[in-house]
Parts: sequence; C-alpha cells; structure tokens
Amino acid sequence: MGVDTPSRRAARLVCAGILVLIGVAFLAPLVWLVLSCFDASAQTNVKFPDHPSLDNFRAVMNTDMLWRPLWNGLLLCGGSALITVLIATFAAYPLSRYQTRFRKPFLYTVLFATGLPITAIMVPVYGLFVRLQLVDSMPATALFLATTSLPFAIWLIKGFIDSVPISLEEASWVDGASPMQALRHIVVPLIAPGMSVVLIFTFIQAWGNFFVPFILLQSPEKLPASVTVFTFFGQYGAVAYGQLAAYSVLYSMPVVVLYLIVSRTMGGAFRFAGAAKG
Repeated sequence: MGVDTPSRRAARLVCAGILVLIGVAFLAPLVWLVLSCFDASAQTNVKFPDHPSLDNFRAVMNTDMLWRPLWNGLLLCGGSALITVLIATFAAYPLSRYQTRFRKPFLYTVLFATGLPITAIMVPVYGLFVRLQLVDSMPATALFLATTSLPFAIWLIKGFIDSVPISLEEASWVDGASPMQALRHIVVPLIAPGMSVVLIFTFIQAWGNFFVPFILLQSPEKLPASVTVFTFFGQYGAVAYGQLAAYSVLYSMPVVVLYLIVSRTMGGAFRFAGAAKG
C-alpha cells in the first residue's frame, strides 16, 4: 500500500468534488420534476410547492392526452423491439457460427450503419413511405423503428452467441436436432439475458423517439406519448410546467416497469445459463 501523502488526499478530494458536481447535475432535473408534479404554478426554478396538490395529474390523466398516446407508444415501441430482437437473433446466429467470404464485409456494413443519424435518412425514407402509401401507418412506422435499431442489436446478440460453446450445439446435432432446433432450444435460453438487454435498449430508444413518429404519423389518434408531450409547449413560449412534469413522470413509468420485470427474468436466465454450461 502506498503512503497517504497530502497530494494523494488532495487528488481524492478533487475527484470526490467532481463526482458530487456530476451527481448534482443529474439529480437537479429529477428533483425539479418531482416537486413540479405537485405544484400547480410550477416554473423553471426548483422550489417546494406552496400548496401541494394532484391537479397536474388530474389535468393530464385523460384519454386523449395520456391513455391513448401511452397505448400507441406501447404498441409502436413494443412491436419494434420484438421485431428487432427476432430478426437480430436470426441474423446474428449465422454470422457467429458460419465462416463465409461475405461475413466481414457484412459486419463492417452493419457497423457503419450503426453510426448513421436518423435525421440524415428521413428525407428519402419519407419519400419512400409516400410512394408506398405507408404514411400514417403504425405497423410501417414500427418496422422502420426496428430497422434503425437492427444494426446495433445484431452486433450485441452476435457477441452473446459467440460466448455460447458450439460443442453444445454439436451434441444436439448428433442427436438429430436441426440448426434451427439447436438455436431455439439451446442458444436462445443461454443468451436470454442478452436478448433482454437488447429488448430493453430497443424499447427505450423507440420510446424516447420523437422525430420518426412525428414525421411518419399524421393522425392525432395514432401519435405516441413521445409526440403528445409536445402539446404542453404552447404558443408564444408559454409552457405548462406542472402538467409537463406530471406527464413526464407518467410517461417514464412503462420503461421503469419493463426494466423491473426484465431484471427479474434476467436473474433467472443467468442462473439457468450457468447450470446449462456446467
């Protein structure tokens, strides 16, 4: 162990101070969010409400403003997440198990696609949607959201499949199982925690996406909550901060619930994976 010199103590204090500042920077918006939920006259400053009430929640908890957009968001984001995980698994399995001359070029293409910003491709995508008459279609929008998440999902799931010993599949092949049966009954249960991570990541990415549904969906009854939140920003800079805070808290609940549910599933899957590998 090194000597605890004054210079080392000073360095630790500086590091601790920087970490505290970073923590405060992240905590301050959350504190404002929680306090403003119960303040009917909330503004941008952080303060305790003079007369705490649930008026902000009552104002936003109706069908047009909250329940229908949340349901649309669940359908849109849940569908895109499931599509992404399903297609990424089928795409990652041959990339992990089979060696072909197109493997590396394809992987580099996928890696390049992960760096493309959505804003750079929305103009041709919108033109394609117009030509195919898919504008204002929720299934088509969910499919496009899945497409934007697919490159990164393929890379992640491929890494998880690489960690599964191929000897387990070879043993099943000897018993007469097909590669698809080996994928379903051996590989998928072992990479279930990884697939859960990809599912959560894809869902959260789509859940917070404002630009894509705002461009591709036109009917107000089809808009998800990520777009409906824009209605709290009125004309001439007027913002209903209290209602915006209450809506933001309710808007974040599905993601939190999904994380809690999947975290329990992931724990069980990790235990199953360890037992299978043993």
